[in-house]
Amino acid sequence: MSDGYSSTPSQRKPSAQRIAEASYKRTLTRLDKIQQHIADTPRANKLKGKVAIITGVGSLKGIGRAAALLFAHQGARHLYLIDYVEDNLPNLKETIESKYSDVKVTTIQADAADDKAISSLCARAILEEGRLDVFFANAGIATGTHIWDTDAATFENTMRVNALSAFLALKYGSAAMKKLSDDKSDSWGSIIMTASVAGLRAGAGSADYSSSKAAVISLAQLGASQLPDTNIRVNALCPGLIETGMTTSTFDYARAKGVAGKIGQLNPQRRFGMSEGIAQVALFLASDDSSYINGQAIAVDGGLSASHPVALGKMW
Repeated sequence: MSDGYSSTPSQRKPSAQRIAEASYKRTLTRLDKIQQHIADTPRANKLKGKVAIITGVGSLKGIGRAAALLFAHQGARHLYLIDYVEDNLPNLKETIESKYSDVKVTTIQADAADDKAISSLCARAILEEGRLDVFFANAGIATGTHIWDTDAATFENTMRVNALSAFLALKYGSAAMKKLSDDKSDSWGSIIMTASVAGLRAGAGSADYSSSKAAVISLAQLGASQLPDTNIRVNALCPGLIETGMTTSTFDYARAKGVAGKIGQLNPQRRFGMSEGIAQVALFLASDDSSYINGQAIAVDGGLSASHPVALGKMW
């Protein structure tokens, strides 16, 4: 019996490639909306009057830059922005000042893992503004080497940049946040550290990178426990796969191979993330909206870390 409709199986059912392409187009549309979110959101002054330090702001696609723009949008009084490479700092300063004339911007070329640089910067914030309210320790590096190909020098350098920088932010940032002034009658502050899902469990990074990010999470927990009765909160952000300057090579390779639609397919949202999405969580932790969140490692990964590995259709 014929129903008058004749087609091949491939015509009746979309191919895996067509499904993937359609899914990727939806992902790009969604990511475009996320990137435009800041422009469409009224300034709510969630950081009004706050003084903040952000490290690792140099990448044009990075979390630090996105956070700096968002913090300015939400009324931060003075932003001290640091990166190891100076190249993109003038552009970031100009971009913020042209959009937000009420926000002071100071850019510094410095190593976030340099004891003297960070102690001096925190002291400078107190000298110039009488307070420090937010320290977003975002600076970091990543490697992609197998454990057998990772030498001691590489491991030590990754730990220095990723973990030592977080330690210095905690040490000097918390000390500055406890200082009182005419402008600040009680201690208060939020220290935010960029960790990674690689620090939560294995499978998302190299040995040196994963170890360093696990150390960052531990520092956030330790910081919260050692700063009681100070109103200073310490938390870690654990991004999943995010398109930043650090991951550019992975994304460029996939696009060159024509398999960009497969990026981020391991998480339930079936997509990768953007720096703007991480910056929104950093803003939440920096503001009073998160006043009772302390000592936490918050995964922002599309649900990647929510499940043990499972072959869908096999168990459920």
